[in-house]
Amino acid sequence: MLTRSWQRLIGLVLLLSVAACAGPQPTLRSNKQLHLYGRQIAQQAIESCQKQVERTGLHPGVHQSANAATGAVLGLTLGGAVGASAGIIGGLPGVTIGAAAGSGLGLVIGLLGGTFKPLEPEPPYADAVESCLKDKGYEVSSWE
Repeated sequence: MLTRSWQRLIGLVLLLSVAACAGPQPTLRSNKQLHLYGRQIAQQAIESCQKQVERTGLHPGVHQSANAATGAVLGLTLGGAVGASAGIIGGLPGVTIGAAAGSGLGLVIGLLGGTFKPLEPEPPYADAVESCLKDKGYEVSSWE
């Protein structure tokens, strides 16, 4: 049977996997059009532009789960190396324990860091969506 901490870790990974499906969204600059029609109409315009651009064959090209996996691998590797070097003082058992502890901590930190890395779409996709929104009177300030 799984311990409580393993159940929480598995739950966190599943939650992050579901959140990873969400693509980057443009953030609109406050302007006359946004104030006139409000955020709900602006969100509809964003969704409309994204669908229009995706029908042309362009896609955001950003996968948050890939960011998380890359962060986890880097964290695992670097954490293991740092842990092993820190455990040299204790001889072979110290190196082993240090590497294991460093790898575990590095894995978790890398996974979380990669998951929350800012999302930016492929430049052609972003340009097309921004152009569509500009035609509708909106201005994009950034992507998140």
